[in-house]
Amino acid sequence: MYNVYILKSLKTQRFYIGSTTDYDKRLLQHNAGNTKSTKPYRPWKLIYKESYATKKEAAKREWYLKHPPGYSEKLRILKSLGEVA
Repeated sequence: MYNVYILKSLKTQRFYIGSTTDYDKRLLQHNAGNTKSTKPYRPWKLIYKESYATKKEAAKREWYLKHPPGYSEKLRILKSLGEVA
């Protein structure tokens, strides 16, 4: 399975969207500082995940959530989690 996830920075309250085949391993990598774009905002907490059958589907969903067409859906997800007002 391929997965799309949302992390929340416990330091700055910002969010990060990514994709992986292993949530636990990827979260460890983010919190160890192995990802340049997330290193300054550690520690991170996994707050949301979705699973897809193919890498292409997961990559498409990740792109969508990271860009303007998916902004309202990202907000809806974060609101449903109680992360934004």
